[in-house]
Amino acid sequence: VQLQASGGGLVQAEGSLRLSCASSGRTFSSYSVAWFRLAPGKEREFVSAIRWSAGNTYYGDSVKGRFTISRDNAKNMVYLQMNSLKAEDTAVYYCTTGRPILSAIRRSSAYEFWGQGTLVTVSS
Repeated sequence: VQLQASGGGLVQAEGSLRLSCASSGRTFSSYSVAWFRLAPGKEREFVSAIRWSAGNTYYGDSVKGRFTISRDNAKNMVYLQMNSLKAEDTAVYYCTTGRPILSAIRRSSAYEFWGQGTLVTVSS
């Protein structure tokens, strides 16, 4: 299984970006997909997840109301729409996939495969 995250870049504060996660070897509709981010000097942070079964979505407190995760089953893609970006959103964003139980959906250790990450830089 390989995951490819893309869509990162440099954006001004209050701007928007859409990240994409593509998979080879795994059908996203049968697995949960999550986004985590890693900023310099900080621990890896849960951003968002979409659960494999009913497609329920989950968000970290710091992005709730600004980010939206979605899934296109026909294209086998997962997206993270990021609006009202802040300087503190600057990080490398990783997509990952697995079948965590609901109570573990925010834990990075619950996921199996990870993409290479895409850098998001928000200038203030």
